[in-house]
Amino acid sequence: MILNLDTEFTPYGTENTITYKAFTFSGGEPHIKIISVLENVEEVIITHRIQSFNDIGMLLLATDALRNMGVRKLHLVLPYFPAARQDRLMVTGEPLSVKVYANVINSQNYDSVSIFDPHSEVTPALLNNCKVIDNYKFIESITQQLSKDLILISPDGGALKKIYKAAAYLQEYQVVEGSKSRDVKTGALTGFKVYTDDLQGKDCLIVDDICDGGGTFLGLAKELKVKNAGNLYLAVSHGIFSRGFEELEKVFTKIFTTDSFKTIEHKSCVQIKLKEILKE
Repeated sequence: MILNLDTEFTPYGTENTITYKAFTFSGGEPHIKIISVLENVEEVIITHRIQSFNDIGMLLLATDALRNMGVRKLHLVLPYFPAARQDRLMVTGEPLSVKVYANVINSQNYDSVSIFDPHSEVTPALLNNCKVIDNYKFIESITQQLSKDLILISPDGGALKKIYKAAAYLQEYQVVEGSKSRDVKTGALTGFKVYTDDLQGKDCLIVDDICDGGGTFLGLAKELKVKNAGNLYLAVSHGIFSRGFEELEKVFTKIFTTDSFKTIEHKSCVQIKLKEILKE
């Protein structure tokens, strides 16, 4: 059976779903009560989208409730793993946040933990029983909607290894590397570069795992236009879009993402449901 803790996120459909009531006490504590009868149910898949620490709390409470009802095997589907970008210590006084979250998840002893397109190899290395869902089908579904003469753009060195793997899977597209500089103390971005002389008016698809404020992609877009790029498209597995779409839609013809983090309805954004990716 399946327990979808975010009712808008049902990557395995709605059949055999567990019903429950969830609420927050006046003191701020999340709470859950499972309504479904789970006699002789030994295995459950829990799906969730994490946007706050309270979401982690709800997950832990649900896990405990299921175990108290006799469920022996629990599989967790957590497509966006929180704090995955803070996977190294850069400044004195900061936590290694991804390890903190991984330790919390590991303490629950799930039989498997599935994550989608992790930010780096650190997250799956830290998680016990981790199953990685790659972004190949996501990118393939996008390229099928765009020009055959498309160039894939890596925004920085961190994304380069993954984009080459996706290109090898697709077996059709050229890859061009980009780069930037970031001040680790302030987060300011400078020095955007695209390592090619002339893009010859070809359409370009920037591929990355996360879009938060979008500064990386706006800076890179300017350099792509300097290098004679055609239409610009953006594909990000996890769409946070904390600053909205106003600036992004000025430079990108279309923005593609999944529903791994939240549900989005915007004219400039095409959201591909993970349900469509997983069924493959």
